[in-house]
Amino acid sequence: MSEHQASAGLISAGTEYELLGTEDGASFILRSKSDCSTAHLRGEDAARFRADYDAIRLQFPAWNPDQTLAQLWDQGGYGWLATQEAD
Repeated sequence: MSEHQASAGLISAGTEYELLGTEDGASFILRSKSDCSTAHLRGEDAARFRADYDAIRLQFPAWNPDQTLAQLWDQGGYGWLATQEAD
């Protein structure tokens, strides 16, 4: 686990997806467990992600973590920023 990942705390987790972030909101780590892929979001990407995440949670408050994070991964386009995790 990298030092950056160690400083990121768990925000949301489901069976398929997991979201970690730093306390200051400067970076997020969005993982697709089934794809073994991770998107590291910093700077403008992190700011955009935070706004998108908050908007989806307001619009669909009953969604579970996997539904919310899958929406961001697929339709939000954050899956395109992901890289394969090392074994």
